[in-house]
Amino acid sequence: MTRLREIIFALALMLAAWAAVAQPAAMTADQALTFGIMLITLSLWGTGLVPGYVASTFLFAALILTGLAPPQQVFASFASSAIWLVVAGFVIGAAITHSGLGARLGALARPHLSRSYAALIGGLMLLGMALGFVMPSSLGRAAVLVPVGMALADALGLAKGSPGRTGVAVIIAIGTNMPSFAILPSNIPNVILSGVAEQSLGAHFSYADYLLLHYPVLGLLKSAVIVALVLAFFPGHVAAGGMAPVTVPGSARRQLMLLAVLLGVLALWSTDRVHGINAAWIGLGASLLLMVPQLGFVPPPVFRSAVDFSMLLFVAGALTLGAVANASGLGAIIAGKLFAALPFAPGRDFVNFISLSLLGTSTSVFTTMAGVPAVLTPLAPELSQATGFSLNAVLMTQVIGFSTVVFPYQVGPLIVAMGLAGESTRPLLKVTLALFAITVLVLLPLDFLWWRVLGVI
Repeated sequence: MTRLREIIFALALMLAAWAAVAQPAAMTADQALTFGIMLITLSLWGTGLVPGYVASTFLFAALILTGLAPPQQVFASFASSAIWLVVAGFVIGAAITHSGLGARLGALARPHLSRSYAALIGGLMLLGMALGFVMPSSLGRAAVLVPVGMALADALGLAKGSPGRTGVAVIIAIGTNMPSFAILPSNIPNVILSGVAEQSLGAHFSYADYLLLHYPVLGLLKSAVIVALVLAFFPGHVAAGGMAPVTVPGSARRQLMLLAVLLGVLALWSTDRVHGINAAWIGLGASLLLMVPQLGFVPPPVFRSAVDFSMLLFVAGALTLGAVANASGLGAIIAGKLFAALPFAPGRDFVNFISLSLLGTSTSVFTTMAGVPAVLTPLAPELSQATGFSLNAVLMTQVIGFSTVVFPYQVGPLIVAMGLAGESTRPLLKVTLALFAITVLVLLPLDFLWWRVLGVI
């Protein structure tokens, strides 16, 4: 695999060098050089030869040192609401873990999840889905739920190496990630899409509208399919008998206070159409409250270990790439070439819908999920004109695209969650490939019909 990644990166380097010299598609010299830098950055993100934050730093340095973009444009991404949504996710996740609220929720769920293997798998999926509403970080949700799920697996006789135990790890990895693509502030690609759309196009998404459009199919139906696949691929049987009582760490009073704060945040996120406050600023206000040392939710040492600056750099890099592609005019050039290869035409709504969705999916194979909004969002106006869809509809098809996973490496949190569970990532491929086929054949047509009912297309 490492050798293949090196070959892909070498090909990207050669293509970037050729583009900088040949200036294809009537690019100017600056556009061609910018295009080459973008190709190298995307190949580094896609192959994982270096950490994502290293690739982002390369992008920043290359744009500034070559004079292709001024510092205020390169670093404008740090002022985006997307960055502050990520910070809020880190802080909220740290509060849930440090306070013991996550462990208490797991203890409350144990009697219900231990009735049967199907109840365990379905219950863990429901817990992952529920955490998506109150904890805007896939990694944070996995960090909370993996210890709970694997402890349950041990207590219920699902031994290391058994299909049942692997199924527990797989359902937690997927359940804490995929359903939350349908919740605006709950996954990195969603946040990047929101940030790039706001920064490049002046578009703003409503939490409630986003949820209504995506959650019925991408959240509820897709989750039901995932549960069925895990039960089919990783059968198991839980041991009969009771389990020893669990001691939950932390103060029950503080956990209750934190739960009240989280419910308040969720209420504000859900009613953003009424008050008009951006989800990021709601999260920022909650983070401020949780970080007050005297309250004890996220003490300074916990904050220092919880906030992942490398992830902030990665997100900022993705935002910058999209902004620079738009400002340099590369978006329009790439769009022109793209349209010639895809069957877009006004009036062919179903074909346009499927093509736009699969465009996002195929792009994510090379850029990973988080790179899709950075590449495709600047092209949205041209795609809107070619398909006859509204700008919002075109942007929303990206969600279908980057939530349709082919290979596990496309979604970093899946890999991390399996690692936390002590399981190999190979079993994930069975589920992602089967889920991809079912999504294309069944869920995409259903999604098209749902969008029709809502009048989006």
